Amino acid sequence: MFSLAHELAHLWLGESALSNLGPVPATSNDTERWCNRVAAELLVPLASLEASLRAGETLRRTLDRLAREFKVSTLVILRRLHDAGRLTREQLATEYEAEVSRLCEMPRAGGGDFYLTAAARVGKRFAYAVVSATWEGRASFTEASRLLGFRKMDTFRKLSSSLGVVV
Repeated sequence: MFSLAHELAHLWLGESALSNLGPVPATSNDTERWCNRVAAELLVPLASLEASLRAGETLRRTLDRLAREFKVSTLVILRRLHDAGRLTREQLATEYEAEVSRLCEMPRAGGGDFYLTAAARVGKRFAYAVVSATWEGRASFTEASRLLGFRKMDTFRKLSSSLGVVV
């Protein structure tokens, strides 16, 4: 979300450029800093951040809760806590580095279920209707493949099975 808002800020300036996509807490470029500030305020307005803070809550709990609440990364929340005067520059640097390390060490989730995703992409009801019609002879496999975005018959069979269509 932050990257999208950041790039939107570039467009507001009349620029078009994908910039530094890595987790870097600060930049020396004035335009990049401005785009970061705009994105941060758009996604996590300081007034809303202040209203969401809870006395006595640990930083870890605050980061996790606010990241979910504002739908941004914990790194964005760290930066906004600094912007709100809740962290010094030194604290931000230390906590940011620790958070980047923590995030890098997290196990990556495996891919999702291809067949559930494929059905959701076109709509489960639509996928079920196309698959059923095809197996009943009311639609061709060629047309079903085009509508569902598959080429292989084996993929079609597995999708049919995942949708509960009896073959």
